Amino acid sequence: MALMTPEQYEESLRKMNLKVYLLGELVKSPVDHPIIRPSMNSVKMTYALAQTPEHEDLMTAKSHLTGEKINRFCHLHQSTDDLMKKVKMQRLLGQKTASCFQRCVGMDAINAVDSVTFEMDQKLGTQYHERFIHFLKMMQAQDLTVDGAMTDPKGDRSLPPSKQTDPDLYMRVVEKRKDGIVVRGAKAHQTGAVNSHWVLVMPTIAMTKDDADYALSFVAPADAEGISYIYGRQSCDTRKLEGGEIDVGNHRFGGHEALIIFDDLFVPWKNVFMCGEYEFSGLLVERFAGYHRQSYGGCKVGVGDVLIGAAALAADYNGASKASHIKDKLIEMIHLNETLFSCGIACSAQGHKTASGTYLIDLLLANVCKQNITRFPYEIARIAEDIAGGLMVTMASEKDLRHPEIGKLVEKYFKGIASVPTENRCRVLRLVENITLGTAAVGYRTESMHGAGSPQAQRIMISRQGNLEQKKKLAKEIAGIKD
Repeated sequence: MALMTPEQYEESLRKMNLKVYLLGELVKSPVDHPIIRPSMNSVKMTYALAQTPEHEDLMTAKSHLTGEKINRFCHLHQSTDDLMKKVKMQRLLGQKTASCFQRCVGMDAINAVDSVTFEMDQKLGTQYHERFIHFLKMMQAQDLTVDGAMTDPKGDRSLPPSKQTDPDLYMRVVEKRKDGIVVRGAKAHQTGAVNSHWVLVMPTIAMTKDDADYALSFVAPADAEGISYIYGRQSCDTRKLEGGEIDVGNHRFGGHEALIIFDDLFVPWKNVFMCGEYEFSGLLVERFAGYHRQSYGGCKVGVGDVLIGAAALAADYNGASKASHIKDKLIEMIHLNETLFSCGIACSAQGHKTASGTYLIDLLLANVCKQNITRFPYEIARIAEDIAGGLMVTMASEKDLRHPEIGKLVEKYFKGIASVPTENRCRVLRLVENITLGTAAVGYRTESMHGAGSPQAQRIMISRQGNLEQKKKLAKEIAGIKD
């Protein structure tokens, strides 16, 4: 079974015994919980589109390990064409879900771990890469969703892992045994964790010798004994408990983040890909971050397409679509969105082969891509809110619209142009609210800032990779300056 159907994916989650806490309660069935369900539907779309002939080229790939057709989310990039198809696939999924579809982080993790374990083995004589390939073959054969877990809570940012008052604020090895290791700690902001089959853990920063116990990478089943989840709050999330559609904005799809707790989890050696090799921790962080920053040039653009469409519909329904300033604002939104897509494609087209054979994006351009993502979606959202108007956040509820007495008043006074039902106007305004302020904002506005690292993290990488000295040499040569 190289390709799982969406129905098989849902059933696979039902068979798992995940320990998930949400709003202070242990969730009996995460798949059926109304707050979690929309995020699971988004992941299901990654399986559904892989079954459709018209999207086969983007959604699937040929495994270089087995020759089998596999979901692209389980694929190691074998060319710059693969890198570009990844970005195009992510845009497609953003268009189809208008939210975070969650499998990107696992795809970026396997590509980073592949090349780093290969180079680690070459230099140190370890056997991590062979272990990783064994896991990857299983992931591809079973079409697994894998959570890439990098971000630690970090505690006091001024202190390294080994100097923290609480040593568990970074993931660490607490015991090494003949048959494996025991780990303790947590991973924060984990996208799609509750909808994943396995968790792939990576270090969160470059480590020193003193932090060797924290230089750690491994995989574990998402429902392994010792792993639990605390589901993250989102703005307006309890609207999903009300049973309606309109007030949610996007009632079918969503994303989620969770805090994963690792409470003395045992990991057999066959599932360990780094254990103490601190000199390679920074390389793994750099490559994963680069891949994930590339991803934002696809997924955020797809959601941006939906938001631009919603803003244009709101203008139509408001009777303002012919105003010149509205036209200009929509053009600006398109310009910003396509600039983001251009960055994602550019860093992919400029990619190169690593020692393992897996292709890596141009890291400088990937960081430029993500730096723009920390800015442009905010402006796109601002313009959308401007076009939509104040009713977007002052509108009466769906229950009021459906009320036998006051519903007629809501219908009458929230009317836009005569040819469009009031309900349609309410729906599109709630969609704009959802993407810019509500639950989807986690996967669009806020994640644009902090996902794959804060803006300063990208600026540091741009500084490192910008080759300023070479640019000085170019200027000296043109100016005729001799040292």
